[in-house]
Amino acid sequence: MGQMRAMQLDGPGKPLRMVIRPLPVAGSAELLIEVTACGVCRTDLHLVDGEIPAHYPIIPGHEIVGHVLAMGERTAGFTIGQRVGVPWLGHTCGICSFCRKGQENLCDQPEFTGCTRDGGYASHVVADARYCFPLPDRFTDVEAAPLLCAGLIGWRALRLAGDGRRLGLYGFGAAAHILAQVATAQEREVYAFTRAGDEDGQAFARLLGCVWAGSSETAPPVMLDAALIFAPIGALVPAALRVVRKGGRVVCAGIHMSDIPAFPYADLWGERAILSVANLTREDGASFFEVVEKAGIRTVTERFALEQANEALLRLREGRLTGAAVICPC
Repeated sequence: MGQMRAMQLDGPGKPLRMVIRPLPVAGSAELLIEVTACGVCRTDLHLVDGEIPAHYPIIPGHEIVGHVLAMGERTAGFTIGQRVGVPWLGHTCGICSFCRKGQENLCDQPEFTGCTRDGGYASHVVADARYCFPLPDRFTDVEAAPLLCAGLIGWRALRLAGDGRRLGLYGFGAAAHILAQVATAQEREVYAFTRAGDEDGQAFARLLGCVWAGSSETAPPVMLDAALIFAPIGALVPAALRVVRKGGRVVCAGIHMSDIPAFPYADLWGERAILSVANLTREDGASFFEVVEKAGIRTVTERFALEQANEALLRLREGRLTGAAVICPC
């Protein structure tokens, strides 16, 4: 039996450590995938910090790109050697009221890649074939990795934001740098909000087509139709409400956020709405990959070796990344 290498998280607050395990075996509806790239997501930091529940010990990583090495008998549509992507949503029950209504992102008994089932900070991973995606050929493995969560969650958030022309993006990291390009391709105006003093981040946002970039403590020059919040900072919710027009929406796109402080009802009044994004559906993936194929989206990445996973997470925590970090196990 072969072996695999992985960076394992033993519990909240602990650094990831390298482990050697037996090569896993694919079940009847699963794929054994040799991982070539895995994006680093802020959700991985929440796992490290114990802010969302996980099955420890766990191998993090849910923006996985790799090639099918072996497959079970119930994996029609896939072939050995095929390149596939593995996202955050790793399995759903298929029988709860949400699954039956096409809201599998709200499933009562879900499994999540890199959280309740092992993920892609590893040389190999086993994934439910029904929740894997073929990927557009024009992206390299490294370029494709951030699309599997930063892109998909951003896309779902954008759809929830509605058809408004003026969009604000709070937290200009992996998700926002992809979404800004999608929204610009849709001929929308994008306003980017970064940490105070982050001139490099603001310049990066303008380079990707944003019409304005400034501090999240600063009001944009116009009222916005919608604001999408990717930074896990609850105080940004009332800040965003104050710059959204009547009837506008504030979409909280993270899986975890610090507490939202109290704010005057007047800031919400005028039929403004606050929404959250929960996970994704397979339809989100199908529609998103069709869009990025047509819109000429590019991802900006920084590469790390598997052994550098802790460094990649630290760089993300400190806001010292341009675009997205991607771990390459090979």
